[in-house]
Amino acid sequence: MSVEIAELLSAEIDRGLPEAANRVWHGHPVWFLDGNPIVGYHRLKDAMRLMFWSGQSFDEPGLRAEGSFQAAEARYTDVSEVDVEALRRWIAKSREIQWDYEHIRQARGVLQKRTAF
Repeated sequence: MSVEIAELLSAEIDRGLPEAANRVWHGHPVWFLDGNPIVGYHRLKDAMRLMFWSGQSFDEPGLRAEGSFQAAEARYTDVSEVDVEALRRWIAKSREIQWDYEHIRQARGVLQKRTAF
């Protein structure tokens, strides 16, 4: 079932972020805008994890905090669980709301809001 989830997520992300660069990063598909990671997914043992690097700032139901920065995730065990309308909203917000992960090392581990894309 994870193949169907991955295919759906990939198609929707490509549709919503046609200008994004898609590459395998740390072994998982990730989409970048101007070098900044925006969204990606990977298979866990029991689910498919969809992650938005700036997702905690989206103020959207269905995403939960992940890690110590601004990332948020949704997990799916079946393709029927994917709310495509919510996914499209999250993708749209991922373009507008970004934290600067690309330069986090230069900022000595301090995450700053991106102002210009």
